[in-house]
Amino acid sequence: MQIKYIKNIALAGVISILAVSCDQSLDIEPKYDVVSSNVYKDFANYKLVLAKLYAGYAVTGQQGPAGKPDILGGDEGASNYLRQYWQAQELTTDEAVIAWNDGTIQDLHQMDWTPANEFLREIYNRIFYQVALANEFIRETTDAKLSERGVTGAQLEEAKFYRAEARFLRALSYWHALDLYGNVPFTTEEDMVGSALPEQINRQDLFAFVESELLAVQDELIPATPGDLTNYGRANQAAAWTLLAKLYLNAEVYTGTPRYTDAITYSKKVIDAGFDLEEDYDHLFLADNYKSNEIIFPITFDGLRTTTWGGMTYLVHAPVGGSMNPANFGINGGWSGLRTTPEVVTLFDDVSGNTDERANFYTAGQSLEINNMSTFTDGYPITKWKNITSTGAVGSDPTGNHPDTDFPMFRLADVYLMYAEAVLRGGSGGSEAQALAYVNELRERAYNGTSGNITQSQLNLDFILDERARELKWEGHRRTDLIRYKQFTTADYLWAWKGGVKEGQAVASYRTLFPIPTSDLTANPNLKQNTGY
Repeated sequence: MQIKYIKNIALAGVISILAVSCDQSLDIEPKYDVVSSNVYKDFANYKLVLAKLYAGYAVTGQQGPAGKPDILGGDEGASNYLRQYWQAQELTTDEAVIAWNDGTIQDLHQMDWTPANEFLREIYNRIFYQVALANEFIRETTDAKLSERGVTGAQLEEAKFYRAEARFLRALSYWHALDLYGNVPFTTEEDMVGSALPEQINRQDLFAFVESELLAVQDELIPATPGDLTNYGRANQAAAWTLLAKLYLNAEVYTGTPRYTDAITYSKKVIDAGFDLEEDYDHLFLADNYKSNEIIFPITFDGLRTTTWGGMTYLVHAPVGGSMNPANFGINGGWSGLRTTPEVVTLFDDVSGNTDERANFYTAGQSLEINNMSTFTDGYPITKWKNITSTGAVGSDPTGNHPDTDFPMFRLADVYLMYAEAVLRGGSGGSEAQALAYVNELRERAYNGTSGNITQSQLNLDFILDERARELKWEGHRRTDLIRYKQFTTADYLWAWKGGVKEGQAVASYRTLFPIPTSDLTANPNLKQNTGY
């Protein structure tokens, strides 16, 4: 099943009805014949429902790019899961600023958000919408229900893969909740829809749940088969191992207890699974990046079939403006929004990209300094994402709106750097020599040779943090990285407009967690606000 090329996921919309709505009357006939009891009678529908779980990270409703939204209220495209997750991870850091003045969006980079911030509410709502969808699918695919419906043989085996994938996707969204909000409402398939308001789970217990789910499904997912596109886009065993490695790398932040040895263990499992670094770094971010053996788990997009004003449409269009030519990015126009700060630019000795090709900045007509965040020409855009293939062809959408480019949520380079960091932080089961080798593999690709290689004495934690920015900028990792390094809120590292002043300033430490949105606190008296808000 290639999720990227599933054309029809309309039936999957029934989950949104079942998961988030109810009727107060108890003695009425169903208003619709598309309900779980009917959908799950036909095994052919299971794939469509699972496709909806995957699509929830990429699109916003049942029609695309707008119309029939899954969640009502606000701008549908702006509410997109990937778009809002990316903004929470990047606009709050040195890696990204935005020129727009939509609502409270500037509060993200200035780090003065409140519980009423609509952008933090939108990713929160998307996370728990995804959890609700996954819970329903898991609830309907128990052994007992599959047996009751006569699902046997090859279909039963496939259903078990599907269920494991749904559990992985739920764990992924709960990890996002754990990382962004910490203490959140918690439900599983055991909680019947509408039976009671969710109770709040603390961060340590949510960590334990995500860990237990990933450990339980790691052997039930499809095996990783790099290079085989048959199951491209589906969560495989390596996706679970990568998420476990990320969970363990940040365990000290989440629980107070380091788990660096476990981070090494699961990084090694991914590394040994057969993935390879893409030969050309730039190819990882093009419209045919689905061909790459480096990408472990993508959020998939198709310019004709997964259309949205969020996701990769946002990430390709929003950094294009000023004197930039949209045609060079395979699009019909730029949105004059995203740039990066001088602090990220200065991580590279040569901003031209002729030395380290990861220095993918656009400088013509742009100033390095950001005197005004709302002025697009203040700051360098990053030219990472394009709707053009490795052969120079433009993506499939003839309008030039919606890219074919996939978002590499997990890729091998990140795992190499996690391994190296966990070793340097004292985890056992790895070696500094191997860590150095992995880092230099990345740098040899970036420098097209060994001129950028470092020595063992140069490999330290500060270098790893900087290398993560050079390698992974604008891929949704930076906020989590800076928090792990205790540089997100403190004065130890300042960047332009951190804390709302041009030269940067420290902010209160409680901002390492986002607030529970006011809307959910009002609706659910079981919830307690995070400290400081």
